Amino acid sequence: MVRSEGEVNHAVERYSDMIRRICLCYLKNSADTEDVFQSVFLKYLLYEGNFEDEGHEKAWFIRVALNACKDYRKSLFRHRTLSLEELAEEAASIPPRQCEVLEAVLALPAKYRDVIYLHYYEGYSAAEMGRILGRKENTVYSLLSRGRAMLKEALGGDL
Repeated sequence: MVRSEGEVNHAVERYSDMIRRICLCYLKNSADTEDVFQSVFLKYLLYEGNFEDEGHEKAWFIRVALNACKDYRKSLFRHRTLSLEELAEEAASIPPRQCEVLEAVLALPAKYRDVIYLHYYEGYSAAEMGRILGRKENTVYSLLSRGRAMLKEALGGDL
């Protein structure tokens, strides 16, 4: 069974910004982000399962996007480069302070980056992140605390 065009369009309207942000955080360029973005929604189109509620669906999209980004980064054919002009265009669209914070978040090890992103950019609680990431709630609190400390140090105590 394939999802209807209406279902897919509704999901794209609802989750496209979130998926693009996740992909951009992981992949750090818009071309790769668009590739993974399309694959996430293709997986949704072909997914035969049902969702319990909107929160379950959103968690599914986050998990699929994170996994797709990780798989994409591991793939052998992904050895592309960005021109300096393209890099300057992308950097110019982000305010300097936000760029500094985003760079610090992206520089964190993956386990800290995931919880920091989900908490501050997507608004998830520790319990929700635990379910999404397959970790215990107390582990999520520990990762958040350590991630914040690492960010504070990286930003010169400027949080």
